[in-house]
Amino acid sequence: MPSRPVKSPPPTPDSQPPMASCACGAHEDSGRKALAVDAAIKDRNQKRLRRIEGQVRGLQKMVDDDRYCADILTQISSVHEALRSVGRELMRNHLKHCASAAIKSGEADAEAMYDELVEMMYKHSR
Repeated sequence: MPSRPVKSPPPTPDSQPPMASCACGAHEDSGRKALAVDAAIKDRNQKRLRRIEGQVRGLQKMVDDDRYCADILTQISSVHEALRSVGRELMRNHLKHCASAAIKSGEADAEAMYDELVEMMYKHSR
């Protein structure tokens, strides 16, 4: 009779889902720092985030100046898309380094990584 995979119990509100070990070393200590980040990608993301920061300051000024609501909403949409762009870069890096290493390293790490990826996609698709 084939064995059935054992499911881990769902996380309680106070517990964190199991963490997959990954190439970036993010789960090796409580600091959760990524180690496998391309310097060019990091620089590009930092520039994008500074640009977004400026856009948000511009939004604050538009609200202070009682600008037309539709114009403010257009700018908010622009900020959303800029943040999604940074998120795509980060997700690509996570998949390229962390996820691929965890999936290659063994079934337990792969299962934890699958759970982490599904949870991330669910959280970020809202």
